[in-house]
Amino acid sequence: MPKSEIDKFFATVDEPKRSTLEEMRRRILEVVPDADQTIKYGMPAFVKDGWIFVCIAPFKNHINWSPYSSNVFVQLQDELAGYTVSKGSMQFAVDKPLPKSLVKKLIRVRLAEIELQRAAKIAKKAKK
Repeated sequence: MPKSEIDKFFATVDEPKRSTLEEMRRRILEVVPDADQTIKYGMPAFVKDGWIFVCIAPFKNHINWSPYSSNVFVQLQDELAGYTVSKGSMQFAVDKPLPKSLVKKLIRVRLAEIELQRAAKIAKKAKK
């Protein structure tokens, strides 16, 4: 799905959530400018080399950040103090985007994890 699918999704979201989501998209793309933008599981998703590294989605009282890995939150638990974090997602205010420095850390940890998973997959195939 092209970027326009996320644009259509965002167009259905009320303010201030829409502006927060748009700012989050800008911040994500600052870190990974060549990320593919799509809709996965009904949420705006950002993909690098076929791997989802984050989804962002509006809910009634918060915005959700889902990196498709609980390990990301474990590695950054000190930086996430003050946020509601579950195994697979983190919640933040509907009117306050995550700080750029935290976005960068969340994405870099997830991308490093993806690289390890990719290397393990390649190694496993090589053994066959």
